Amino acid sequence: MNPNLLRQARQLQAQLQKIQEELGNETVTGTAGSGAVTVTLDGHGQLRAVKIEPSAVDPQDIETLEDLIGIAFKDAQSKATELSRSRMGPLAGGLGIPGF
Repeated sequence: MNPNLLRQARQLQAQLQKIQEELGNETVTGTAGSGAVTVTLDGHGQLRAVKIEPSAVDPQDIETLEDLIGIAFKDAQSKATELSRSRMGPLAGGLGIPGF
């Protein structure tokens, strides 16, 4: 195997590991209902926190609160995906990986 290629692969692996660690430490926030519900995820898309304003809690209308949580989660998930793509894009683009 070409020693130069092996060295490049090791460098790429180290860069990828560093990016993965950084993504685990970064957070994104999704909101719904003008900020009544906030969902925070890390850069891997793992749930870190859910915040619900008291004004969003109506015992007579739980469905709306459930919808707001889902919308906020999807918003945060979209941001986490974009964050990951922005960090991994230059690395993956150099490898010719589609979608980056």
